[in-house]
Amino acid sequence: MKKIEIFLKNILLRILLIFKNRQNDAQEVSFNEKSKILFIRLNRIGDALVTTPLLHEIKLKVNAKIYVLADRKNKVAYLNNSDIDELLIFNKGLRGFFEILSFIKKENINTTVDLHDDVSTTVSFLIALCSTKNKFGLEKDNKIIFTKTVRRLNASKFHIVERMMELAKLFNLKPEKASVKIHFYPDSNSFRKAEDFISANFVQKRFFVGINISAGSPARFWGVENFKKLLEYFSALDTNIVILSSPEDFEFAKQISNAKNKYFPSETFSDFGAMISKLDFLFTPDTAAVHLASAFYTPTFGVYVRYKTKDMIWSPYNTKFECIITEDDNLSSVTFEEVMLKLKPFFEGIFLENNVYKQN
Repeated sequence: MKKIEIFLKNILLRILLIFKNRQNDAQEVSFNEKSKILFIRLNRIGDALVTTPLLHEIKLKVNAKIYVLADRKNKVAYLNNSDIDELLIFNKGLRGFFEILSFIKKENINTTVDLHDDVSTTVSFLIALCSTKNKFGLEKDNKIIFTKTVRRLNASKFHIVERMMELAKLFNLKPEKASVKIHFYPDSNSFRKAEDFISANFVQKRFFVGINISAGSPARFWGVENFKKLLEYFSALDTNIVILSSPEDFEFAKQISNAKNKYFPSETFSDFGAMISKLDFLFTPDTAAVHLASAFYTPTFGVYVRYKTKDMIWSPYNTKFECIITEDDNLSSVTFEEVMLKLKPFFEGIFLENNVYKQN
C-alpha cells in the first residue's frame, strides 16, 4: 500500500510540474527591500539548527524580509533569532498545507528555499504548487521543481553545515568558512534558571563539565553504570559537573547524579541550551546537543551511532571535538574503557590549557 501511495504521489507531482515548473536558470535573481524569502525546514531540532548559519548569512548580506516555515517539533531552534523576521508553524494535514499556500500568495513572497538535505514529499508539493517566482534548493531527485539549484555536496565527505551553506551560492554569496557558526538564542528566563542553579549548587568556580545523558532515541542511551563511571572520572579532577537530560530521562539523571554533582532539570530545550552555554566542556550522545555546543564554541566529546550509512557524522562545526563511533544500531557495545582511550587525552588537554590560561 505504501509503494502505491508513493507511486501515485510521484505521478501527481510530475503532472503538476508540467503546469507549475518555470525554470529560469539563465536569469539573474536580484533582491531589494521589497523582496520576501521563505525558507522551509521541517522535522527535527538538529535539522533546524544546522540551517541557522545560512539564515544568518542571508540576513546579513541580502536586502530582503526573511520568513521561516518550521513545525511544532523544531520551531524552538528558531525562537528569539533576529535573523528571522517572521516564524511560521506548519500544521499537518490538507488544511495546514493550503493555509501556507494562501499565506505565500497573500504576502506576495517571491522566493522559496528548500532547506532539506534530502527529498521531503510535503515540501516538494508546497514548492511545486506555491506562487513564488523563484524556487531554490539543492540538486537532488526533486530538482525539477526548482528554478535554481546548486550541487548537493557528498554527504560522506562534507559536513551538514557546509552542505547547507552551498545554498548561499544561489544568492551570489561566498561565506568565509571561519565565520560560519550555529546560532541559538535561549530566552532570558532560561539563562536566569541556569545561573540560579549554578550559584545554588557550586560555591567554588571550577572548570565546568556537562554530561548529557539523553539522545533522540533509547538506542543511544549509554547506560546508568557507564555514566556513573564517567562522573567518577571527572569528579577526580578539579571540576564542577552538571548532569543534563531531557525531561523524559529525569529519573535516569537522578540515579546518575550525587550530592556533589546535581542534575539540571531542564524543562525546555531553551533551558538545556542556556546551561550548555555556561559549560567549559560537554560529553553527549546527542547531535542536537552537539550543535548547541558549537553555537557557544564549547569543546565536545560525542558518542555516535552510525548504522548502515557512510554519511559524515553530525559533529559540532568550527569547535574543538573528539568522538567515538559505533556502526552497531545502539551504544550497548561501546565500553567505558573504549571511550576513555579517546576521551582522557582530549579532555585533559583542554582542561590543562584552560587552567594555564586562567592562571596567567
